[in-house]
Amino acid sequence: MMRGASADAYAAAAAALPGSGDLGTVAQDLFGVADLLRAEAGLRRVATDVSVPGEAKAGLVRDVLSGKVSDGALQVVTTAVSQRWTATRDLPDVLEQLGVVALVRSSGDDAGRLEDELFAVGQLVQGSPELRQALSDPARSRSDKTALVHGLLGDKVLPATLALVGQALSGTHRTISVALTEYQKVAAEVRNQGVATVHVARPLSDADRERLAASLSRTYGRQVHLNVVVDPSVIGGIRVEIGDDVIDGTVSSRLDDAGRRLAG
Repeated sequence: MMRGASADAYAAAAAALPGSGDLGTVAQDLFGVADLLRAEAGLRRVATDVSVPGEAKAGLVRDVLSGKVSDGALQVVTTAVSQRWTATRDLPDVLEQLGVVALVRSSGDDAGRLEDELFAVGQLVQGSPELRQALSDPARSRSDKTALVHGLLGDKVLPATLALVGQALSGTHRTISVALTEYQKVAAEVRNQGVATVHVARPLSDADRERLAASLSRTYGRQVHLNVVVDPSVIGGIRVEIGDDVIDGTVSSRLDDAGRRLAG
């Protein structure tokens, strides 16, 4: 979460993000600029130097990027570098996050499906040690990993999902699973939703999902998107994690509590 000057800078850059057009291209351009700023420490320092006037920094970045990125992305970047930043690393982090926002918007009415697919890919990676190793192997190039992802997911997911999974391979987060979780949170925020991870022993029916989502939405005062994890160790009942809150009504939890009381 951005703080201080960087929070204000994020708001200004977000306001410059186009509301329509080829948002997929805007997103990829923002990802590319974020990568450039992370790789070029000198450029990043100049772009965030508080002693240099904002207009001068914007002019420099415009000279470097003009004709190389879309007009929409250039507007976001020049707006961003014109701001004050709490830490130099915040600038590329914000550009990456706004790239995610652009991809979510590009999915339109399929934004809910995008969230589901990001969660499903994260579960796939976590559940497959071989795939996890292949995607985290430092000896493999990013292009090789991207080709692996494209071959695995192909046309089974939305273009926006495929693009976000590709960005998750950039290494800016600790693991690809962490990146996908963060991207899903951004997607939920774009839709003014919360995200709840629900652990159950067996799949929920559509009716049960709707009732649970409605109950959580009433409790938290906003729509809640459900990520359902089928976990046989739950035995029965349900465990819900939303933000820092944990609602544990599982049989296994109650058995653990009973065992502790007997032992005491």
